[in-house]
Amino acid sequence: MNIDSIKNGMVIDHITAGRGMELYSLLNLDSLNCPIVIGKNVSSAKMGTKDIIKIDADITLNTDILGYVDPDVTVNIIKDGKIVEKKTVSLPERLVNVIACKNPRCITSCEQELDQVFTLTDKENRVYRCLYCETKAKEQSH
Repeated sequence: MNIDSIKNGMVIDHITAGRGMELYSLLNLDSLNCPIVIGKNVSSAKMGTKDIIKIDADITLNTDILGYVDPDVTVNIIKDGKIVEKKTVSLPERLVNVIACKNPRCITSCEQELDQVFTLTDKENRVYRCLYCETKAKEQSH
C-alpha cells in the first residue's frame, strides 16, 4: 500500500489498534475539507499493530480528546514535508464537552447550555466523573 506523504499538516501516530475511528469521530475530522488518511491495524515494531491518522492541513487538535481516548499517541507536525515537532499527549485532568453525562437526572440533561465537564478522579484506572452529579463516565478500555 502506498500513501503519499503530506506537505503541511500532522500525523497522529501510535494509536492503539482499533481506536483510530473513535478519534476521527470525536475530533470531527469528517468536517474538514482536506485529505485525511486513516490506517487501521498497521504493522508496528513497537506496538505490533497500531492505527494512524494523517491530516494534510494545518489545523489545531483538541489534545484533551487525544489524551482521553489514547494517552500514548504522538502527534508529528509536518512542515514542507518534514517533521518539525513531535508532541506527546497525556491523560487530561479535565474534559469539557468531549463526552456527555449519561445520568438522566444530571443538571446537564435539562440545562442544555451547561458545559459537559468531567474530572479525572482515578488516574490509574482512567476514571472520569461528571463535575455536577459525580456519575462515572463510560469506561474506556485500556
